[in-house]
Amino acid sequence: MVECFQRIPCDPCHYSCRSGAIKEFKDINDVPEVDWEKCTGCGVCVAACPGLAVFVMDETASASECLVAMPHEFSPLPREGDTVDLLDREGVALTRGMVERVIPGRKPAGTPVVWVRAPKEYSLTVRGLCLTKEGD
Repeated sequence: MVECFQRIPCDPCHYSCRSGAIKEFKDINDVPEVDWEKCTGCGVCVAACPGLAVFVMDETASASECLVAMPHEFSPLPREGDTVDLLDREGVALTRGMVERVIPGRKPAGTPVVWVRAPKEYSLTVRGLCLTKEGD
Protein backbone atom coordinates (compact mmCIF):
# COMPACT_ATOMS: atom_id res chain seq x y z
CA MET A 1 0.00 0.00 0.00
CA VAL A 2 1.46 3.32 -1.04
CA GLU A 3 -0.10 6.37 0.60
CA CYS A 4 1.61 9.33 -1.02
CA PHE A 5 -0.96 12.08 -0.71
CA GLN A 6 0.80 14.70 -2.80
CA ARG A 7 3.11 14.99 -5.78
CA ILE A 8 6.67 15.61 -4.58
CA PRO A 9 10.06 14.86 -6.15
CA CYS A 10 10.73 11.43 -4.65
CA ASP A 11 11.38 7.96 -6.09
CA PRO A 12 13.41 5.74 -3.68
CA CYS A 13 10.54 3.22 -3.56
CA HIS A 14 10.94 2.56 -7.29
CA TYR A 15 14.71 2.16 -7.14
CA SER A 16 14.61 -0.04 -4.03
CA CYS A 17 12.08 -2.51 -5.47
CA ARG A 18 13.97 -5.63 -6.54
CA SER A 19 10.99 -7.14 -8.35
CA GLY A 20 10.13 -4.04 -10.41
CA ALA A 21 6.68 -3.83 -8.82
CA ILE A 22 6.80 -0.05 -8.33
CA LYS A 23 6.50 1.28 -11.83
CA GLU A 24 9.07 3.63 -13.27
CA PHE A 25 8.11 7.28 -12.90
CA LYS A 26 7.47 9.34 -16.01
CA ASP A 27 8.01 12.44 -13.87
CA ILE A 28 9.96 12.55 -10.58
CA ASN A 29 6.86 14.14 -8.99
CA ASP A 30 4.53 11.25 -9.88
CA VAL A 31 2.73 9.35 -7.16
CA PRO A 32 3.99 5.73 -7.16
CA GLU A 33 1.99 3.04 -8.91
CA VAL A 34 2.30 -0.62 -7.94
CA ASP A 35 2.12 -3.57 -10.33
CA TRP A 36 0.46 -6.04 -7.93
CA GLU A 37 1.37 -8.98 -10.19
CA LYS A 38 5.06 -8.30 -9.48
CA CYS A 39 4.87 -7.31 -5.79
CA THR A 40 6.22 -9.98 -3.44
CA GLY A 41 5.43 -8.12 -0.20
CA CYS A 42 9.11 -8.11 0.82
CA GLY A 43 8.88 -4.64 2.44
CA VAL A 44 12.15 -3.22 1.09
CA CYS A 45 10.23 -0.20 -0.22
CA VAL A 46 8.84 0.43 3.29
CA ALA A 47 12.37 1.04 4.61
CA ALA A 48 13.38 3.10 1.56
CA CYS A 49 10.50 5.60 1.67
CA PRO A 50 11.62 8.85 3.34
CA GLY A 51 7.98 9.96 3.63
CA LEU A 52 6.93 6.91 5.72
CA ALA A 53 4.15 6.37 3.17
CA VAL A 54 4.57 2.69 2.24
CA PHE A 55 3.06 -0.26 4.13
CA VAL A 56 2.63 -3.98 3.51
CA MET A 57 -0.55 -5.75 4.57
CA ASP A 58 -0.66 -9.55 4.56
CA GLU A 59 -4.24 -10.64 5.09
CA THR A 60 -3.33 -14.33 4.70
CA ALA A 61 -1.66 -14.63 8.14
CA SER A 62 -4.71 -16.42 9.59
CA ALA A 63 -8.49 -16.41 9.37
CA SER A 64 -8.75 -13.61 11.95
CA GLU A 65 -5.37 -11.82 11.86
CA CYS A 66 -3.19 -9.92 9.42
CA LEU A 67 0.42 -8.84 9.37
CA VAL A 68 1.22 -5.17 8.79
CA ALA A 69 4.72 -3.91 7.99
CA MET A 70 5.23 -0.27 8.84
CA PRO A 71 8.11 2.20 9.14
CA HIS A 72 9.04 3.10 12.71
CA GLU A 73 11.44 5.97 13.48
CA PHE A 74 11.03 6.15 17.25
CA SER A 75 13.27 4.88 20.06
CA PRO A 76 13.35 2.44 21.54
CA LEU A 77 12.50 -0.02 18.81
CA PRO A 78 10.02 -2.66 19.92
CA ARG A 79 11.23 -6.25 20.16
CA GLU A 80 9.75 -9.42 18.70
CA GLY A 81 6.98 -10.64 21.00
CA ASP A 82 6.21 -7.18 22.45
CA THR A 83 2.57 -6.20 22.82
CA VAL A 84 1.99 -2.78 21.29
CA ASP A 85 -0.85 -0.33 20.86
CA LEU A 86 -1.71 -0.04 17.17
CA LEU A 87 -2.50 3.47 15.95
CA ASP A 88 -4.38 5.01 13.04
CA ARG A 89 -3.11 7.85 10.82
CA GLU A 90 -3.92 10.45 13.50
CA GLY A 91 -2.17 8.52 16.28
CA VAL A 92 -5.38 7.28 17.90
CA ALA A 93 -5.12 3.81 19.46
CA LEU A 94 -7.28 1.28 17.61
CA THR A 95 -6.37 -2.03 19.20
CA ARG A 96 -3.39 -4.00 20.44
CA GLY A 97 -1.11 -6.23 18.45
CA MET A 98 2.04 -8.27 18.77
CA VAL A 99 5.40 -7.54 17.15
CA GLU A 100 6.32 -10.37 14.79
CA ARG A 101 9.56 -9.05 13.35
CA VAL A 102 11.79 -5.98 13.55
CA ILE A 103 14.12 -5.12 10.69
CA PRO A 104 16.62 -2.43 11.71
CA GLY A 105 17.09 0.24 9.07
CA ARG A 106 20.28 0.31 7.09
CA LYS A 107 21.94 3.67 7.21
CA PRO A 108 22.10 6.22 5.75
CA ALA A 109 18.69 5.90 4.10
CA GLY A 110 16.91 2.93 5.64
CA THR A 111 14.12 3.26 8.17
CA PRO A 112 13.45 0.41 10.63
CA VAL A 113 10.46 -1.70 9.63
CA VAL A 114 8.24 -3.36 12.24
CA TRP A 115 5.91 -6.22 11.31
CA VAL A 116 2.94 -6.54 13.68
CA ARG A 117 0.15 -9.10 14.00
CA ALA A 118 -3.26 -7.41 14.25
CA PRO A 119 -6.94 -8.27 14.00
CA LYS A 120 -7.72 -8.49 10.28
CA GLU A 121 -10.39 -5.77 10.39
CA TYR A 122 -7.63 -3.22 11.10
CA SER A 123 -5.36 -4.08 8.15
CA LEU A 124 -6.27 -0.94 6.20
CA THR A 125 -6.21 1.46 9.16
CA VAL A 126 -3.18 0.51 11.30
CA ARG A 127 -0.39 2.94 10.43
CA GLY A 128 1.73 3.22 13.59
CA LEU A 129 2.47 1.71 16.96
CA CYS A 130 3.24 2.70 20.50
CA LEU A 131 4.94 0.50 23.05
CA THR A 132 2.43 -0.66 25.65
CA LYS A 133 3.22 0.69 29.10
CA GLU A 134 4.00 -1.76 31.94
CA GLY A 135 0.84 -2.71 33.75
CA ASP A 136 -1.53 -1.72 30.92
